[in-house]
Amino acid sequence: MALKIRLSRAGSKKRPVYRVVVADSRSPRDGRFIEKVGLFNPLLNKDNKDRVQLDQDNIKEWLSKGAKPTDKVAKILGAAGLIPMPAQGNNPKKAQPKKKAQERLAAAQEASAAAEAPVEEAPAAEEAPAAEEAPAAEEAPAAEEAPAEEVSAEEASAVEETPAEEAPSEEEKKGEDQAGDENK
Repeated sequence: MALKIRLSRAGSKKRPVYRVVVADSRSPRDGRFIEKVGLFNPLLNKDNKDRVQLDQDNIKEWLSKGAKPTDKVAKILGAAGLIPMPAQGNNPKKAQPKKKAQERLAAAQEASAAAEAPVEEAPAAEEAPAAEEAPAAEEAPAAEEAPAEEVSAEEASAVEETPAEEAPSEEEKKGEDQAGDENK
């Protein structure tokens, strides 16, 4: 027979009080038990002495016979000093984000790392040219002006072509208006 030290609910609706009982693991929660070894009232403050009442001698005896406490009872017994305090029972797998959310977080972290990387390199890049510009101050402006002129000529030709293609001429507009009047 597998013995458990567990809580059995008592009390009225929305006002629970739990008995700490030793029971067969196959019996129902509020059903048959072997011995009542304590009381737990969750409605009282944690510092109230009547919140947990335990028969420590009987509990030690049942633990020596092989009774296993449930998670909640193990926390209660650990706080009372009867057994070592159990590790946190938080289930980290349940609390983790699901697969798609983890992918989004990883992508966001990569994006933030990529955004931060150029910012870090930019100050170093600005310092190096400042040192180089002092000896070659005359050559740098001449080199910058030549590409600027070429780009401006290319942009000018592109700008001239774009409006002519997109905007119809005034004659075409008049022709469309006259054609529209004839169709009516």
